[in-house]
Formats: sequence, C-alpha cells, structure tokens
Amino acid sequence: MKKNNKWLLIIMAVIGITHIFPFYLLITTSFKAMDDPSSKWSLPSFSYLDNFTNAWEQANLGQAFFNNIIITAFSIILVIVIGAFASYPLARYKTRLNKFMYLLFISALIVPPLTILVPLYKFIVDIGGMNSYWSIILLHVTFNLPMTIFLFTGFISSIPVELDEAAMMDGMSRFGLFFRIIMPLLKPITATATILAGVNVWNDYQFSVFFLQSPEMKTMTVSLSSFFSQYTNNIGWVAAGSLLSALPIIILYLFLQKYFVSGLSSGAVKG
Repeated sequence: MKKNNKWLLIIMAVIGITHIFPFYLLITTSFKAMDDPSSKWSLPSFSYLDNFTNAWEQANLGQAFFNNIIITAFSIILVIVIGAFASYPLARYKTRLNKFMYLLFISALIVPPLTILVPLYKFIVDIGGMNSYWSIILLHVTFNLPMTIFLFTGFISSIPVELDEAAMMDGMSRFGLFFRIIMPLLKPITATATILAGVNVWNDYQFSVFFLQSPEMKTMTVSLSSFFSQYTNNIGWVAAGSLLSALPIIILYLFLQKYFVSGLSSGAVKG
C-alpha cells in the first residue's frame, strides 16, 4: 500500500469515528435508566424502554411527529414538482431571460433566511398565516427551491436533447415528453433533492419556533428544545426523544442513498 493511501485511510477512519461517537452515545444513553451508575461510554446492562414512552408522552411528541410528517411530506412534493417543471425550460432553452432567471434562483442560495426574518414575520402575520400548515409549507418550499432548481437544471442538461427531438417528431406533446421521457430519467436527482429538502424541513427550527407557536402546532425540533430545558436532569428522556426524531430521516436516507451520490454529482457538475 502506498504511503499516501495509508494516510488517507487513517484520516478517513478518524473522520468516520468522530461522526459515529455522538450517535453511539445517543443510542446508549437512550436505553439507560436514570439511576444507571455505569459510564456513559459503556453499553446498558439492560434495555430501559421507558425512556421512549416517557419522552413520547411528556413532550407530546405524537402530535409533533404528525405535524412534521404533514409539513415535510407536502413541502417535498411541492419542491420536487415545482423544481422539475421550472428546471426543464431553464435547461433546454438557453435564452437571456432563462439565464437571468437561473442566476436569480441560484443567487437566492446566498441569502440567510434569518436576515429577512422580521419582514417575513410581518408578512405572515398580515396574511393570517401564523400557526398554519400552509404558511410554513410555503416558506419551506420557497427556501428549498433554489437548490432543487440548481440540481434539476444541471441534471436535465446532461440528458441528450435528441431524445426531445425524437419524441416530438413522433407527435408527442411537450407535456407528454416531460412526463413520459424526462421524468423517469430524473430518479437519481429526485432522490437527492428529496433527501436534501427532507432533512432541511424535518430539522427546521428557525421557522417553526416563530411561525408555529401554538402547542398543537409544534414540530419535533421545537418540542425537543423545550424538552431539553424542562427535563435536563433526565438525560435518558432527552436522548430517547432525539433518537425518535432522527429515525425517520435516517430511514429515508437508507431507502434513497443508492441514488443520492450519483444524483448530487450529476446535478452539481453538469450545472
């Protein structure tokens, strides 16, 4: 083995271990009883599942989980549909207007959402969107569309335009071409956009804490934030609640991870 490859493997191993340790501590802590005297680094002597039931009931994670599912699912669907529709003409028709619109979308990536929080809060209040699903979904779609359009536009640009020409010569409409030819080819980038948008929406705190203030509209992150301050002495409950919150996104990634890398590289490089 070459010396450079050996150091590369060592660096990769150190990075991997650094990322694994927090998850290891989270899992072991969530299965330990409050009076467990063992070290935080050791495995629990038995699985104490009451942490999960207590966390679920005391922090009202059931309602928060339902809110997260509704917000994340509809946000992802809208982001993928709107992003795909918007990206197709941007990728196929290189007009000055389309180039300007593409740059406009991409430039939105550098705008931190918190910098426009005050006017955004006033706008949501004025239109009656506080503590509503549709307003928070609209916000998530707006702030996740730039990256989605960037990825979809790059990926569609890598698809030969001859496919479009052949389909049009066979009498297929532009909508039929998009749905029957282009969309089936977008699976890798769709999986990538789904994971990126899903993680952003599911783990969102900055919008949820301001625009979903009623107890019945709280999301997992907001519920867990109050959970940390209220039950600081019982770290097992906190760890169990955090693990329950992370599981859906982990499962989503495991289902879509085979498309993730190829879709991300194609969408970024081709763009």
